[in-house]
Amino acid sequence: MKVNSIDRNWNQGTFERTGIATDMALQGNGMFILEKNGQKFFTRAGNFSFDGNGTLVNSQNGARVKGKLATLDGVIPPGSNLEDITIDPARKLPAKATTEIGWNGNLSANSSLTRSENFVETGVLSTTMGATDSFVDTHSVYNDNGVEYKVKVTYTKDQTTPHTFTASWELLDANSAPLSTPVTGTKVITFDTNGNLATIGGLPPSDTNLINVTDVASKINLNIDPRAVKEAAQNSTISSTVDGGREPNIVNGTLTIFDSLGNSHTLTLKFTKTTSNGWNWNANVPAGTGSLVQNSGTISFNTDGSIAGITPSPTMLGFTPGNGAANQNISLDFGKNFSGITQTSSGSAVSPSTQNGTAAASLLNLNVDQYGNIVGVFSNGESQNLAQVMVANFNNLNGLINAGDNMFTVGANSGAPMYGEPGESSRTTVNSGALEQSNVDLSEEFTKMIVSQRGFQANARVITTADNLLQEITQLVR
Repeated sequence: MKVNSIDRNWNQGTFERTGIATDMALQGNGMFILEKNGQKFFTRAGNFSFDGNGTLVNSQNGARVKGKLATLDGVIPPGSNLEDITIDPARKLPAKATTEIGWNGNLSANSSLTRSENFVETGVLSTTMGATDSFVDTHSVYNDNGVEYKVKVTYTKDQTTPHTFTASWELLDANSAPLSTPVTGTKVITFDTNGNLATIGGLPPSDTNLINVTDVASKINLNIDPRAVKEAAQNSTISSTVDGGREPNIVNGTLTIFDSLGNSHTLTLKFTKTTSNGWNWNANVPAGTGSLVQNSGTISFNTDGSIAGITPSPTMLGFTPGNGAANQNISLDFGKNFSGITQTSSGSAVSPSTQNGTAAASLLNLNVDQYGNIVGVFSNGESQNLAQVMVANFNNLNGLINAGDNMFTVGANSGAPMYGEPGESSRTTVNSGALEQSNVDLSEEFTKMIVSQRGFQANARVITTADNLLQEITQLVR
């Protein structure tokens, strides 16, 4: 009795999960490529790990796994030039300054204009007000860009002409301080004998004859409407509302951008409505963190809510960090047609969709995808390809020569190895965190062993029977 042959079973084995990223199993007919002492070996066993030099090796015998290293930008080079896969565990990503920001969202078509338009006053001016007496009323107002100012109105009584007052107004900043160039104005108002407002500037009050507050520099243009103010023999008391008490329409979008040193900065874009289909945008950063140029413009919309035009175009924001980092230009992409920002009846909400800047980061972890790409995960949340494991295919796997340790070498009948990328030029893919188990069916092999054993026992019985026959023959002589 002799062994007829020993055949290898190249059928796909089952996978056992290990949870170790560098353990890899192959789905398909490909084989990992190893090198040891200058000789190439091929294996299905993917129990790999990184040695002290950061090189990916076979954990059992130290053979180096072959593949391709990515460029510093994370690009895997084309071709099949094999290299050792060595990854520095102290690898870092340099900081990348933000140069592009994409925006999306909606600006509500039902929004009222941001600019304050009507400053309405209600109350009483006293007929007994003295020469040194006055009444002051102050209220916040906003321009097209949503910048807050205050309008201060002071009423004084003319001591020589009955029922006559002077309404003086002054435009102040948000902290009630005078502007660097004072913006002021006056109007004489009179009341009839019933205490009702009779004239403004000598003309009857009307929607077109009110007290106008205009300043080109601060972009303020509104009317003070005193038609609900009366004159009476009681203490002066006046209250004011602006545009019926509505809040100014300001839509903000905020994100973090990065300079060339990796420092983070908060950038806020403010959108304010100026016409039915027109909005202003203004960008700003907190005081002391840098400065912006070309930081404002407009967006107009079509009647269907899609973008009609953007100024300036292209929209480029200049940012000077002021901390030793380089000046940078940031492209703002508000979209096109119905992509990006729209103006529909939905509520207003605008947010950044993309930005390409990052802080400097160190390597935290590694993952391997189905294409054999070893992907580094960095402390800033970015991922980058570091290397790719390559595989080899053979025309005749049974022609490979067993070299031990689950490794094989090229044989005369195997054909030359064909190197390729998993999932691309090769039909083989990689399963990370798993190992391929033996594809031997133990129950079937034990059954065959039992059958062989019984066959041997049957053959042995033939010899015993023949011996008994010969023994009987020799005893016939006696």
